[in-house]
Amino acid sequence: MQQLTAKTYQWQGLTCHYWLTGAGGKTPLLFIHPVGVGLSGLFWDRCVDHWQRLAQSYLFYIPDLLGCGQSSLPHLAYYPEDWAAQLQFLIESEIAQGVVLVVQGAVLPVALELVRLAPQKVKALILSGPPTGSLISQNTGALWQRLRWRLFDSPLGWAFYQYARQERFLRRFSVKQLFAKPQAVDRQWLEMLTQGAANLETRHAVYSFLAGFWRRDYRPILQTVAQPVLVVMGDQASSISRQGTAESPQERLAFYTELLPNAAGVIIPGRNVLPYESTAAFVDVCQQFLIAHSL
Repeated sequence: MQQLTAKTYQWQGLTCHYWLTGAGGKTPLLFIHPVGVGLSGLFWDRCVDHWQRLAQSYLFYIPDLLGCGQSSLPHLAYYPEDWAAQLQFLIESEIAQGVVLVVQGAVLPVALELVRLAPQKVKALILSGPPTGSLISQNTGALWQRLRWRLFDSPLGWAFYQYARQERFLRRFSVKQLFAKPQAVDRQWLEMLTQGAANLETRHAVYSFLAGFWRRDYRPILQTVAQPVLVVMGDQASSISRQGTAESPQERLAFYTELLPNAAGVIIPGRNVLPYESTAAFVDVCQQFLIAHSL
């Protein structure tokens, strides 16, 4: 893999960090990492490493969302619009051309808000294991979201985060909710999470996710996305929400491909963290999609 270059930019008085690697030629790829205990742009390391071994003509932009990784960690309630605006500025000030968004899991609303803010700058989207249809088809009340935020942003939430960043919890959660095969929960994964959660100030982004600020009815926006979209689902995909336990991978895939005007879907082996657990298969279907659309 080519060396990752650490770069930063200032947005609204905050420092935004990203990694840059690769060589130009084709449409740059912008990766949006999931939000969770210890997660940051490093989530994509294994995927980008494999991708670069196959193709040397892409630039890979791998940002840390605010509240995560090496970006500023202000004590804020983060909404999808906040992270989308951060990424819009990255595209306009640093990348200065259109990008393909590669999006993991439930940060899909961030990508949708970014498409809404800068439609001409997003050339295509690749969605890895997007959330169940029920999670982005219902408006969760703002009052309920704020109540949940205040509960997490309290001594009780602080105690929860102390517990959740322990390796034993991270391993158990990963086996139960994220990976198809327990043995795939390796030392690299656990060290990434424990090191990423070492700074307690990363808890605010996690609280924002758990409070459900991203939980809205996004079906009207999905129906307006004109860009080509690839939806990649694991054959053992599951949901951390009880609302989605009865939904099969095929049903979830159909939900997105029927709503999105220009979408294709594919199912590959794996569960909920396909770029990490099923790296080769994930990169392969992404490459086919990009070639088919001359990106």
